[in-house]
Amino acid sequence: MSNFREVILGDQHFLIDDRVIDRIIRYASLESNDTVLEIGAGTGNLTKSLAKHVSNVIAIESDLSLVEKLEYLSLPNVKVIQGDALKVEFPKFDKIVSNLPYSISSDITFKLLKHNFKLGVLMYQHEFAKRMVATAGMKNYGRLSIVTQYFAEIQIMEIIPNSALYPQPEVKSAIVRIVPHTPQLEGFDKDFFLELVAAVFTQRRKQMKNVIINAAKMMNLGDAEKLIEMLPQEIMSKRPEKLSPEELAVLSNLIYKVHHEAPTI
Repeated sequence: MSNFREVILGDQHFLIDDRVIDRIIRYASLESNDTVLEIGAGTGNLTKSLAKHVSNVIAIESDLSLVEKLEYLSLPNVKVIQGDALKVEFPKFDKIVSNLPYSISSDITFKLLKHNFKLGVLMYQHEFAKRMVATAGMKNYGRLSIVTQYFAEIQIMEIIPNSALYPQPEVKSAIVRIVPHTPQLEGFDKDFFLELVAAVFTQRRKQMKNVIINAAKMMNLGDAEKLIEMLPQEIMSKRPEKLSPEELAVLSNLIYKVHHEAPTI
């Protein structure tokens, strides 16, 4: 255990339970020709297991001392990249399997969903995972819920014991399986949708009519009153927290088309 004590950094909690690692591998449905991305590889416990099952592992780690430990493992099919996962440009990958540092959970999830991949198996704080699967009207439903559910099928596979991690976190952790799917709306603009959802959920308890007025200013959408006249009034009377991911996607599509077809509104 002394080796772990030497490298404890910030919010990193190293996965030390081989039984949990085995289940993560199983949830990932790994194939021999897969290229797997691992973020926050740490001391390499999960990395070593991944390397046994796939042709290529790309392990991203920000701390130099941990990078050196990963390189010391001398795993021929593992490429170690030192850097901040939020800033590193991801190489092409098929699946992502990671025990994520808690502090980057939200930002890294949004970044991942901008990429094309087959499947992800990720460890999060349990409360964060519950936000991912929350539905409209629930207290913890918000931007994270909408974005993850619109772009992927999200499933909490299990809650893992604190003893599976070192040092033991004060909060519960969960293993989440993410299976991306492609939006079906014609002309859907992913970046615009992400920007709109972010703007909308700065005012989650206001009616959408007022939300759109403020979002129009934030996003430079022109005359908000004219824009609102062109949108479904039954949605304008609702609050963001009551709208499903699909409803917000349709709304995003309408606003995008109106704004680009009539940029002088």
